[in-house]
Amino acid sequence: MIITQLKRLMIMLLLVAFQVLVLNHLQLMGYGTPLVFVVLLLYMPMDSLKAGVLLWGFFTGLLIDIHSNTPGVASGAMTFAALLQPPLLKLMAPKDAPEDITPNMQTMGTWNYVRYMMLIFLMHHLVYFGLECFSLYHIADAALLMATSWISSILLALLLETFRKKK
Repeated sequence: MIITQLKRLMIMLLLVAFQVLVLNHLQLMGYGTPLVFVVLLLYMPMDSLKAGVLLWGFFTGLLIDIHSNTPGVASGAMTFAALLQPPLLKLMAPKDAPEDITPNMQTMGTWNYVRYMMLIFLMHHLVYFGLECFSLYHIADAALLMATSWISSILLALLLETFRKKK
C-alpha cells in the first residue's frame, strides 16, 4: 500500500515537473498547451477510494496552480475530473473486469481506454478553460484554445501510454 502511494507520488511529481518546466512553455499554433498532468487520474485503479481520487486530483491541481500562477483553475478542474473518474471508469471498463483493474489498453481494450481518456480530458478541459476564460466575450478563441489543447493532450497521453506499456 505504501509502495503504491509512493509510486503514485513519484508519477505526480514527474508529471507536474514536466508540465511546469516543459509543456507550459510550449504552444501549438499559438493556441493550445498540452495539459499532461491529467494522466494521473487515468492511472487510478477502479477500487480506489473516491475520497482518495479527489485528494490526488486536488493536490495535483494545487501544485500546478502554485507553479503556473493559475489560482484555483487547475485544482478546480482536476477535482471535477477526479469526481467523474470512478463512474466513467466503471462505465468504460469491461463487464467481466476484476474490481482492482488498473486502467490501460491491455486491461480495458484499446477503444474503451481511448474513449475513457478522451472523456476525462474533455471534462477537465471544459472546466479548466471555462474557469480560465470566465467570459463568453471571446468564445471562438476559447473553443479553439480548448480544442487544440485537448487534442494535443490526448496525443501526448497516448504517447505516454505506449511508454507505460513497454515496462
